Amino acid sequence: MYKPDRVKSLQRPRGLPFRIGKLGHVVLNVGDVERSARFYTEMLGFEISDVYPEEMAPGGMVFLRCNPDHHGIALVGSMTAEATNLELNHVAFEVATLDEVIRARDHLRRHGVKIDFAGRRRAGCQLAVEFRDPDNHRLEIYWGIDQIGSDGHVRPSTEWKGAQSLEEAIAEPVRGQDTTLHDPTLLNS
Repeated sequence: MYKPDRVKSLQRPRGLPFRIGKLGHVVLNVGDVERSARFYTEMLGFEISDVYPEEMAPGGMVFLRCNPDHHGIALVGSMTAEATNLELNHVAFEVATLDEVIRARDHLRRHGVKIDFAGRRRAGCQLAVEFRDPDNHRLEIYWGIDQIGSDGHVRPSTEWKGAQSLEEAIAEPVRGQDTTLHDPTLLNS
């Protein structure tokens, strides 16, 4: 039986001989590599680093980047049905400003991408837009996730403040989160 307090008490063991520095990349199985590569490049702005032909990877494979790393996402054309999101709940992409989250939401809407959620979830308190790729993988573009310092202090759950829209999240920020927009006209569009 799941016991949240027991799980919350788990810690990194002392003397572990390595430390993971960052999440490196995610590889997603897709039904149509070209269709998905088009979505990730034209809709989300990723750039293609390399491509494997079907002889190297059945269904083909595309490596995409959003920073200097060779790839942050790779797509493998091995799916035969829509993703059920059972094993992987979602993949999240961070942007530098809150304005970009709003621009991303508006861009996705203009291009007919169904938005599952836009606002602020609870733990982490990031402002986000959540949506699906052409294979039904859940994706998130976010800004403002809580940072945990060397003291290990985490925002207490009493300070979480879910919001069901970006407008609500901006109007009612959590403690310490500056939701001032660089371009205040974004909320009027």
